[in-house]
Amino acid sequence: MNMSHAQQLSPDSRVWIYQSDRKFTREESERIIQMTKEFTGSWTSHNEQVKAGFELRYNRFLILLLDESHVKAGGCSIDTSIHFIRSVEKEFQVIMTDRMKFAVMMNEAIHVLSKDEFEQSLSDGKLDADSIVFNNLVNTRAELDTQWEIPLKNSWHKNYFSVNA
Repeated sequence: MNMSHAQQLSPDSRVWIYQSDRKFTREESERIIQMTKEFTGSWTSHNEQVKAGFELRYNRFLILLLDESHVKAGGCSIDTSIHFIRSVEKEFQVIMTDRMKFAVMMNEAIHVLSKDEFEQSLSDGKLDADSIVFNNLVNTRAELDTQWEIPLKNSWHKNYFSVNA
């Protein structure tokens, strides 16, 4: 896990999780970490420097964190972060903004599945209520620490897919 100031931020810090459709190589991860350090170091809202951090988990999930106790995230600052993510997508030829792909742990590896693939994996028995899923809808650092990597039966996924709990 690579991070920059993430653990120093308030548990109430806002979180945005961007999941790559493939795992980054070590060299790509190093470049992404450098790019994200530069981005978070210059990220502003309402012309004020924000208190931000990031994590790159599993060489696949780029997590941006923003402590709003001093400066709130405005529309322009959020747009700036999305522009940054789009630049990462373009440079590394990945998709990180598709919310209709679901990350799961299968056979000790992370797989990113479409809705149909997820449903097929459930019906084939490759996934069950105890399978680990990644809840990219968490909103705060506290939720990231406790509700991001959880069993399917405890996630919002169980309401979206037919899961025998």
